[in-house]
Amino acid sequence: MTKIKFKRRNFIRTAAAGVAGISLFRKSMGSVSQDVRKGLRVGIIGLDTSHSVAFTQTLNSPSPGPEYGGYKIVAAYPKGSNDIKSSVDRIPGYTEDVKKLGVEIVASIEELIEKTDVVLLETNDGRLHLEQALKVMKAGKRMFIDKPIAASLADAIAIFDAAEHYNVPVFSSSSLRYIQGIDEIRAGSAGNILGAYTFSPATLEKTHPDLFWYGVHGVETLFTIMGTGCKSVSGTFTADTDLVTGLWSDSRIGTFRGIRKGKADYGGTVFGEKGIVPLGKYNGYNPLLAEIVKFFQTGVPPVKREETIEIFAFMTAAAESKRQNGSTVLIEKVMKEATREAGRKMNTLL
Repeated sequence: MTKIKFKRRNFIRTAAAGVAGISLFRKSMGSVSQDVRKGLRVGIIGLDTSHSVAFTQTLNSPSPGPEYGGYKIVAAYPKGSNDIKSSVDRIPGYTEDVKKLGVEIVASIEELIEKTDVVLLETNDGRLHLEQALKVMKAGKRMFIDKPIAASLADAIAIFDAAEHYNVPVFSSSSLRYIQGIDEIRAGSAGNILGAYTFSPATLEKTHPDLFWYGVHGVETLFTIMGTGCKSVSGTFTADTDLVTGLWSDSRIGTFRGIRKGKADYGGTVFGEKGIVPLGKYNGYNPLLAEIVKFFQTGVPPVKREETIEIFAFMTAAAESKRQNGSTVLIEKVMKEATREAGRKMNTLL
């Protein structure tokens, strides 16, 4: 890539203890922001996604596991999307949900940064991520950026370039990277991976390229199996289904099916030298959250920038293939165009 000039484990338990027990529980939750040690204070940007509530339920549980390192969510800036109704309508309810878990609601990202040590950027609207992420990076805070990392490939590249410029590590991932069985496959249980087929829901949102909004889940699974090296993308697209095929540089083929009709689920099949292996069930948010905590502790992203960028290049190429009635689109071409645009953005913003 051309370098530009600047450098839900759900913890809510059955209320068998009665009213007195519930009162004690609420009291303990209300004191979270006062009790957590500096260095372990987590802030959330964006209360327009269920991810924010799920992460808070786990980290602010009375007895989270040791894998969560004592981190607690102490503050949240609720503003997410300005104009995506499905997101905007969630903010009041999710704000009340996290307040009950001891989270202070703040009026700005700047105020959030003052009260926290690390950040979960959860805003559902990827169009806002670059602007929001820059404020966090300028403050030197480690940050996880939920899917989609951005609403364009150019913004995704710009986010990583800004992270390099400010020397602040960031990473982004779908929780589908941690679907059941994938660790064993990556460890070699199926032998060398010859190809893969994955699927997920692929709900559309007019403000984002088609796969960015929800199909990203299944595409993330595909790249978790296949790794980087995709060279070209082509597809077949209907109102109900997207079928996108990538050709890797070593002649391997990876395919993603986006579902908009019938049963919506997550999964896939891996084709290996030793066997053909189906992926297991979705594991929920907690495996991802444990990786986020490790990242907060070490500053080492578990997913490299090159892989995340290639995931978004794949989806950008899919959108271009759709525009060209299924023609093959080179990853190199969309990367060159997006890198130039990222450079223009960052020369203005930095």
